[in-house]
Amino acid sequence: MSATHQPRCAERLLPGRFEPVRHFYPKVLNAQIHPMVRFFMGLSNERIVERYRHLNPQIDAAALSARLSCEPRHLRWAGCDLMHVTTEIGHRQMTVIETNSCPSGQKSMPLYEEFQEDGGYGILVDRAFKGLLERKRNLPEGGLAVIYDKNEMEASGYAAAIASAMNEPVWLARWDDNDPSPPARFQDRVLEVRDEAGAWHPIRAAMRYVTQRPWNRLPIHTRTQILNPVIVCLAGGRNKMIAAKAYEFFNAKQEFEGSGLIIHTPETYRDVRLNEVPLWVKSLGGRAVVKVPYSNAGQGVYTITSEAELEAFMQVEHHYERFIVQSLVGNYEWSSQSEGRGRLYHVGTIPDKHLNSYVADLRMMVVAGPGGFRPVAIYARRARAPLTTQLSEAHSSWDILGTNLSIKNADGSWGSDTDRLMLMDRKDFNRLGVGLDGLIEAYIQTILSVTAIDELADSLFTKKGRFRKQLFSSLNEDQALIDEILVDGL
Repeated sequence: MSATHQPRCAERLLPGRFEPVRHFYPKVLNAQIHPMVRFFMGLSNERIVERYRHLNPQIDAAALSARLSCEPRHLRWAGCDLMHVTTEIGHRQMTVIETNSCPSGQKSMPLYEEFQEDGGYGILVDRAFKGLLERKRNLPEGGLAVIYDKNEMEASGYAAAIASAMNEPVWLARWDDNDPSPPARFQDRVLEVRDEAGAWHPIRAAMRYVTQRPWNRLPIHTRTQILNPVIVCLAGGRNKMIAAKAYEFFNAKQEFEGSGLIIHTPETYRDVRLNEVPLWVKSLGGRAVVKVPYSNAGQGVYTITSEAELEAFMQVEHHYERFIVQSLVGNYEWSSQSEGRGRLYHVGTIPDKHLNSYVADLRMMVVAGPGGFRPVAIYARRARAPLTTQLSEAHSSWDILGTNLSIKNADGSWGSDTDRLMLMDRKDFNRLGVGLDGLIEAYIQTILSVTAIDELADSLFTKKGRFRKQLFSSLNEDQALIDEILVDGL
């Protein structure tokens, strides 16, 4: 075997080895959390519900409280990307871009308590991972592991935090898509990892940061307990097509029950074939966002504001058969005009000394355990170029609207453009233009989205706990995706 194809092996991390310098960005290590963000992070769910009910008297406070206090069956750790937008008449709201089933965020979050060096890593492990294992029975014999395909900084941080919390070594294994000899595998639905000597070790429970098409190597049915299981990716955590349906099902149910709760999203058209994309873009005034439903980290998202950008999208060779088309949220002068939601446009950051405002999104990471949800990490990202009033052919709409920091290198590895990262510290938070009520709304929108996906994931199993592939296929008629799904493993 050539040197370039040497088989990977898992790394064994011992308890008590959490080193902040390895698991936080350098700019975070000495950052001080903003007092307003710290105050928000310390609020109880009861106080949050009372504040939200006061500002939105049409909602059913008991229904909202039930959502915040529930413990999801599948999606116990998630993050939501939200846009701070406003309507033509000045009504501000947080709008959901997408929900992620294994989100980044810990490495970007200033410490809530300076003496707790593992910060949100420790909180998440204690509530979501350790809490889950304490109630699970009939797990296979074996150790603990973290498997990942990007974001080694956070994946290794979780491994170190788990080792300390459980007081036992934890395996850290990188499992890339299309790796010819990965350090992890499933045997009889049990996860195994390979050590440096080539020996395979069974794993009773693992935390997963596998983000790129995880369903093509992680089976739906496993004996190893996995946080989060791959079903949540298929049900919306890595599948924007099904996520859109989960949000629609949720909103329809809430309307029927009269709770007043609603997940805010851009106008969304799903199950769109490639040759239909230009028609939907035209229906939105020639300005839209087209998404490959199963991509993440900013990949497979196309902002369309001109014929040239539409033509460039149409010329790309696409692996999947169906797409999502959404109304484009930009500047007031060039946002989409949608029938259902009117015209939404970005609030943007506070103008800088050059009077430039930038599009920024907000990532809200939550964790659920006994007693319900709590926020665990927050950060924001701004676009590369200022939010201009007028667009010209010289402008790249993605530079103005795209906020994702992930960069895919030519060799397939991942980097991050941290210059556009905005921390929840005393310096950056003030520039966001988001107040306490904005944080509360972002938190509530995140939990509504997470529970909507969790409930849809639950519906994809029979009463005997088997995956309902036929139902999934009817919800997501994309054969290229369906062919990739592992149900019981190889």
